[in-house]
Amino acid sequence: MLHLNISQANGLPIYLQLMQQIKALIATGRLNPDDELPPVRVLAQQLVLNPNTIVRAYRELEVAGLIYKKKGSGTFVSAQVTPYTAQECRRLLSERADTLLVEAMNLGFTEEELFDLLRERMEHLKRPTTTKSGA
Repeated sequence: MLHLNISQANGLPIYLQLMQQIKALIATGRLNPDDELPPVRVLAQQLVLNPNTIVRAYRELEVAGLIYKKKGSGTFVSAQVTPYTAQECRRLLSERADTLLVEAMNLGFTEEELFDLLRERMEHLKRPTTTKSGA
């Protein structure tokens, strides 16, 4: 299961958020060549998004050569993908950390409050997800 976080308040179009996160999963080796991505309808339902948004993200990733489709079988991570180096992963994460730190300071968070929030979110992401029953 993909752990993707979509934010309406991000300012970045949702399909680009999806693309960035899937690229990061591929680049860091959390998605490997020939791993299957969730079907459009399934991912749209999980993220409560319009399926066309998922289609657009997948199409852009396919054009970039990061994923490929097998007719009738699904969408898969391309074997041509070269994962980022550890240094590049650190650089990308550092940029995101800087953005988070600036936003936290602007919102009046202390370091301790920010670290508490990060620990809380990490625990949330580590929890197994349960599917909704037909209730």
